[in-house]
Amino acid sequence: MFKVAIITLSDKGYEGLREDITGKKLKEYVESNGHYKVVHYALIKDDKEMLVNELIDICDNNKADLVLTNGGTGFSKRDVTPEGTKEAIEREIPGISEYMRMKSSEITKKAILSRGISGIRKSTIIINLPGSPKGAVENLSFIFDVLEHGIEILKGDASECATPLKNN
Repeated sequence: MFKVAIITLSDKGYEGLREDITGKKLKEYVESNGHYKVVHYALIKDDKEMLVNELIDICDNNKADLVLTNGGTGFSKRDVTPEGTKEAIEREIPGISEYMRMKSSEITKKAILSRGISGIRKSTIIINLPGSPKGAVENLSFIFDVLEHGIEILKGDASECATPLKNN
């Protein structure tokens, strides 16, 4: 069972002016697969320092194998999720975010405006998702089938990515 943390970044949500529907939808989606359990949830304001501190705490204290952030990946001056994530991660995983943008742009061209990134800190994968419930779940669905293998490799439970050669 893989441990998942969900972090929603929303000034209005943090102030109690908006319900966090995206966080709830992500939890439902993640837990519909029997291998994942949401063990940590945070609703924070669009604040880079708060995000960095939350990510470091989760990763450095091994609270989760996977952190899914949602919100704060657009062009607004308050959208600082990628910058905070970059500050917290040790290594980037550009292919995840590139693939999500590519697949999502087949549904809506506006997907190319997402600035979300993905990366690794310690033994935890961090992925920035859009703030909209539909966009967040769609983007996660594009990559969800390969995440398990990535987590296993990161934790040392798997070592091979290549398909073995068949003997003739």
